[in-house]
Amino acid sequence: MVLICQGDITDRDTDAIVNASNTRLLPGAGVCGAIYAKAGFAKLMEATSRIPVPLKVGQAVLTPGFDLKARYIIHTAGPVFVDGNHEEASLLARCYENAIRLAKENELSSVTFPLIAAGIFGYPKKEAIAIALKTMIDNAPEEDFKAYLILYKDEDFAQAKEILEENPAWPVVLSD
Repeated sequence: MVLICQGDITDRDTDAIVNASNTRLLPGAGVCGAIYAKAGFAKLMEATSRIPVPLKVGQAVLTPGFDLKARYIIHTAGPVFVDGNHEEASLLARCYENAIRLAKENELSSVTFPLIAAGIFGYPKKEAIAIALKTMIDNAPEEDFKAYLILYKDEDFAQAKEILEENPAWPVVLSD
């Protein structure tokens, strides 16, 4: 089941949240920085330092959630948007696919995604939302598995609603 909600990913009480990371798993600004801060910077740095880097774009790895409500953090390295002609869409989809696969392999039943690569990596937000939703629908169809796309800004949430209106057959639920 795919759901869209609005809010702060660091407050989500799902089995895992997804960190939109860089290939070196270093804390940055935006979502990544907020996750490191709320999880416990030193603990998360220590955990990620044991993971071989650089990650491949689209690769997903798992760490504990530490001080977050979520038990785990799935880190995935998103693509830097160049011009849409450098496999950015397939690389972005791979982030969602691999994170869902990793969650299922670890017997998790709920995961919350941010809008991967749409911040400092420059992916156009409406395209990123559409790719996220389509990929989540294709990879998380089971009713006992919940994949949330959490959007922080009002305008991003409004764009997600527009995309759903353009794709009325998509089985996506607006959630709290």
